[in-house]
Amino acid sequence: MTDMNWMVSCPEAVLLIAACAVALVDLFVTDPQRRPTFWLTQLSFAVVAALHLWQYDAGLSLYGMQGMVVSDPMGHLLAFFACVAMMVTVAYAQPYIAAREMLKGEYFVLSMFVLLGIMVMIAANNFLVIYLGLELMSLSLYALVALRRDHGVSTEAAMKYFVLGALASGFLLYGLSMMYGATGSLEIPKVYEVIAKGKVNQQVLVFGIVFVVAGLAFKLGVVPFHMWVPDVYQGAPTAVTLLIGGAPKLAAFAITIRLLVEGMLTLAAHWQQMLIVLAVGSLIIGNLAAIAQSNLKRMLAYSTISQMGFMLLALTAGVLGTETKTAGNAYSSAMFYVVTYVLTTLGTFGLIMVLSRQGFENEEINDLAGLNKRAPWLAGVMTVFMFSLAGVPPMVGFTAKFAVLQALVATDVALYVWLAVIAVMLSLVGAFYYLRIVKVMYFEEPSGPHAGLPATAGSTTGINALLAVNGFAVLAFGVMPGSLMAMCRDAILKALAT
Repeated sequence: MTDMNWMVSCPEAVLLIAACAVALVDLFVTDPQRRPTFWLTQLSFAVVAALHLWQYDAGLSLYGMQGMVVSDPMGHLLAFFACVAMMVTVAYAQPYIAAREMLKGEYFVLSMFVLLGIMVMIAANNFLVIYLGLELMSLSLYALVALRRDHGVSTEAAMKYFVLGALASGFLLYGLSMMYGATGSLEIPKVYEVIAKGKVNQQVLVFGIVFVVAGLAFKLGVVPFHMWVPDVYQGAPTAVTLLIGGAPKLAAFAITIRLLVEGMLTLAAHWQQMLIVLAVGSLIIGNLAAIAQSNLKRMLAYSTISQMGFMLLALTAGVLGTETKTAGNAYSSAMFYVVTYVLTTLGTFGLIMVLSRQGFENEEINDLAGLNKRAPWLAGVMTVFMFSLAGVPPMVGFTAKFAVLQALVATDVALYVWLAVIAVMLSLVGAFYYLRIVKVMYFEEPSGPHAGLPATAGSTTGINALLAVNGFAVLAFGVMPGSLMAMCRDAILKALAT
């Protein structure tokens, strides 16, 4: 039994030990650039990513810690992508935080604890473990948003994030407690069995679902629980904004699958209706509000709201009545969408950090004016990311959107066909503000006090190479999505089978 527990929790244990080691080593680091701390952090992420990939290849579904933790292909694949996302995030962030006196051991250690929280959430098979991972991730992010203590805007963003995040956690915890009261179990498989037998209080159960979905919606940042997203994205240092908008989205997707699909699939008729409302509301408000923004990070925040709404559409098409034959296709499309969205988000915020410099945050859309003349290749990479978010072929964003639309239309149900039509129409609205960025970069003249400054102040050879790889990946997965789609589908089918 001890060996099984070790196999199931090995990556999390390794990361915890590494985080403690990095915290201790950093006490003796005298290099102002914190190179030893940076490389130890990256090495830790790489080792944990390799462990997850190795366990994913094994293809086994194992349970440990008295059934509280699960080790399955879906969890390992999502955790692997989360590790890679954190490696890329920290690499983009190093020059940015160095220029703002934030290059301290705390940034790296807290980033490692964010990833640990993400991994615990992904591997959870018990309500309490989900909550434990959620709080570990959230508390680390609250501290990171406030890391720039002398910056009023960041401090304000941290307070908003903390208050609304605590409210979200309360919603989720209250919902989980009602689910426990109705079913008598904290373990997700047992909750599923009890609900399937029908020997539960339906009213308590439905109220529990409402609060659980509300808590998940807060973490995904979808309407009407999106209030924190624009303020936190804009107010947090860009290096922390990427930490919030990148890998944690994979964890939010994972606990949505664990709770709603693995735990409450027989109640899909209830939660799918709620997700439809959340998805359509997010697409409408996210896209329309983004048009009115002049701040780039705020625009990307509303973009995130609409993108998560699009992803939720796929989750609504998994169960038709009592039939689950469309589940594999629908949930794998949602997983592919969230993975590729994180890939594109990494590059977008990474490029904003490259374009920023000491005393100047490249946050306004007008700051990108004339970028093609100052740094043509940066303008080209940014165009790739904007086209992907807009869903322009052959970028991966188009492939992801097409997969979700195909999952909706494949149901052959009028409601889902209309949802696909609505999604396409609102995506056309969204294309406006993404293409506006391209127009500003290529067709407008720079203005303002920073107009004559070089565009690559925060750029190094390594960061340039990383941006190039990031942009190439967005294009390559759009042209050849087969392998990634197959991995997502395999992972989802194995999760559903267990």
